[in-house]
Amino acid sequence: MFLETLVSNLNDWLYSYILIAMLVGLGLYFTVKLRFGQFRLIGNMIQLTTEAVEAEEGRKGITPFQAFCISAASRIGTGNIAGVAIAIAAGGPGAVFWMWVIALIGGATSFVESSLAQIYKIRDGDTFRGGPAYYIEQAIGSRGLGIFFSILTAVTFGLAFNSVQANTIANAFKTAFSINPLYMAIILVLVAGYIIFGGVRRIANASSVIVPVMAVIYIGVALFIMIKNITLVPKMFGMIIANAFGLQQVLGGTMGAAIMNGVRRGLFSNEAGMGSVPNAAATADTSHPAKQGLIQTLGVYVDTLLVCSATAFMILLSGVLETSSGLEGIQITQAAVTSQVGAWGSTFVAISVFLFAFSSIIGNYYYGETNIEFIKEDPTFLTIYRLMVLAMVFFGSIGSFGLVWDTADVFMGIMAVVNLIVITKLGPIAYATFDDYVSQLQEGKNPVFNPDKIPGLGKVECWGREKS
Repeated sequence: MFLETLVSNLNDWLYSYILIAMLVGLGLYFTVKLRFGQFRLIGNMIQLTTEAVEAEEGRKGITPFQAFCISAASRIGTGNIAGVAIAIAAGGPGAVFWMWVIALIGGATSFVESSLAQIYKIRDGDTFRGGPAYYIEQAIGSRGLGIFFSILTAVTFGLAFNSVQANTIANAFKTAFSINPLYMAIILVLVAGYIIFGGVRRIANASSVIVPVMAVIYIGVALFIMIKNITLVPKMFGMIIANAFGLQQVLGGTMGAAIMNGVRRGLFSNEAGMGSVPNAAATADTSHPAKQGLIQTLGVYVDTLLVCSATAFMILLSGVLETSSGLEGIQITQAAVTSQVGAWGSTFVAISVFLFAFSSIIGNYYYGETNIEFIKEDPTFLTIYRLMVLAMVFFGSIGSFGLVWDTADVFMGIMAVVNLIVITKLGPIAYATFDDYVSQLQEGKNPVFNPDKIPGLGKVECWGREKS
C-alpha cells in the first residue's frame, strides 16, 4: 500500500538521521548540565512520591503523585507490552540495551521539560494546566509556535496514539478470547467516553488506581518467569549486550536496526523529551518545580527499566521468537507468557494490556485536552475534540496494524524535534531551578520556589508574582 510505504520511509529517515542524534546528544548535554542529577537524586525522587501524597492530602488540587500517575498512565501502555516485542522482533535483543540507554540519559531530559512545565503552568479552577505550548508562549514569546505544538500534541496523543492503544487492546482480546474487534471498539468508546467527559479529576483518580496495581502485578509475573529460568538469565543479558555491540551485528547491518528500534520504542514508551509528560507534570500542586521534575524522571525509570524490561525478559527467556513466526506486536508477548505459565498467560497479557492501554487512552486524551484549551477555551470546541478522540479509538480498534503504528511514530518524532529545540533554548532556567532546589536540600530545608532567584524567567503566573 502506497500510504504505508510512504509513512514507513519517513519514519526511517526521521529516526535514523535526526532523532537518535538529538535524543542521545541532548540527553548527555542535559546530564552534564545537571551534574548527573538524575542519578544522584534517585533516593530523593522516591521520597518525593511519598511526601507528595502526605503533604497534599486534603487539598482540592491534583497531587504530585496523581500527576505522576497521569503521566505514567500515558507512558505505561502498549509501548511496554507490544512496543518492546516489536523492537526485539525488528532490531534483535540489542534493541533492549538501547532502550535502557535512552531511559537513563532521558531522565535528565524529562527533568528539564517537566520542571519548565511546572514553572510556566497556569491556573485552571482548583487545578493547574500547562506544558510545552505554555512555556513556548510565556518564555519564548511565540503563541504561533505554541499553537502549532498544541495541534501536534492533540493529534499525536488524542488521535494517533489512542488509535494505537485501541488497536493493541482489540488484537489482544481477539487472540485471547476470539472477540470481534468491532465489539471491543464499542466497549472502549463507551468506557473511555464516560471517563474523559468527567474531567481531569476523574482521569487522575482512575489513573492513580489502575497504574500502580497493574504495574506491580505485571512485574511480579515477569519475576516469576525469571526465577523459573534463572540459569538462563546470565545468557540473556549476554545476548542483549552482544547484540547491541557485537561485530557480527555491525557487519550484518543489524546494529543500526537495534539502535533505531530501541530508540523509537524507548521514546514511544517513556516519552522523555517528546513534550507529552510536561502536560501532566504541570497539573501538580507542589512547593518547587524541581520536585515534579524529579518525580517525572523517576517515571522514566519505572516505565523503561522496570516495565519494559519485564516484557523483554519474558520474551527473550521464552525463546518464542525462534519457535514462532507470523506473530505481531502483542501476540509475541502473549505467546511468550503462555509458554511459561500456561494457557492463562494469554488471558493475563490481554487483561494487562487492556488496563495499561486503557489508562493510556485517558492519559493521552488529557494531554490533548490541555492543548486544545491552550488554543481556545470553548466547551463546544472541547466537546468536538472529545468526539474525535472517541472516533479514533473506534478506528484504531479495527484498523491496519502497520499503518496505525507508523503514523503514530511520525507525529511523535516531529513533536520530539520541536520540543527538544525549545527546551535546549530554555535549559538555563531549568538548570538554575535544579541548583536552587539542591542548595535548599543541602541546607536541610523543604525546598520552596522563589522565582526572583531565577534569572531570565520571564512571565510566570503561579509562583507568587507576575513578571514580564
